[in-house]
Amino acid sequence: LAGSVPEEERCTVERADASLTCSLFLQRGGGCIPVPLPGVPPPQAFRALCTREKLLAAFGALPVRLSTANTYSYRKVDVPFQEYVEQLLKPQDPARLGSDTLYFFGDNNFTEWGSLFQQYVPPPFRIPGTSPAYSFGIAGSGSGVPFHWHGPGYSEVIFGRKRWFLYPPDKTPHFHPNETTLAWLHRTYPALPPAQRPLECTLRPGEVLYFPDRWWHATLNLDTSVFISTFLG
Repeated sequence: LAGSVPEEERCTVERADASLTCSLFLQRGGGCIPVPLPGVPPPQAFRALCTREKLLAAFGALPVRLSTANTYSYRKVDVPFQEYVEQLLKPQDPARLGSDTLYFFGDNNFTEWGSLFQQYVPPPFRIPGTSPAYSFGIAGSGSGVPFHWHGPGYSEVIFGRKRWFLYPPDKTPHFHPNETTLAWLHRTYPALPPAQRPLECTLRPGEVLYFPDRWWHATLNLDTSVFISTFLG
């Protein structure tokens, strides 16, 4: 399985086009259904700060908090960012459990990383009564988070490709909480009848996915990827 990270042939989530406005987003079900939003190039100022060289120069000596890539219980480990990039940022080992796989996503220090987040321009679509919180991540090929759910938000890919699998709240997926998404894709996904398969789509740089409140979702980075989510609380 190592190095084998397939991309699905088609996106089964209806994509929005460039004519989508905030009001149309809400009219067509924003808040209720997943929507891949119109693809636009990532803001160049932010993208330029997210290269390996720039991130290491600015944040290499700072600690980052890693989480295990499993569903219900997370182990946290603090390491210098440079150590994560140079020693831990590798393709997913398909034999490794999610509870033994460390992943950099979500536990960001907004004071130390403030110069980066100040350059990010979030999606223009707003849901009344919510406010945004950012979550930045970098991960290796084949890595990802297995099925889980939380509140609504957006996920944008800056570098690489990220494959998404989604189920509505009333359709709990079949998965093991300590199994990685890569293992689930190779072992469980092929045996699913068509009616039990998830909605799915692959995001490329500059593309954004809206994930609704309480929808089950799992992610799989097809390449070494840089990405950011905007959680709407």
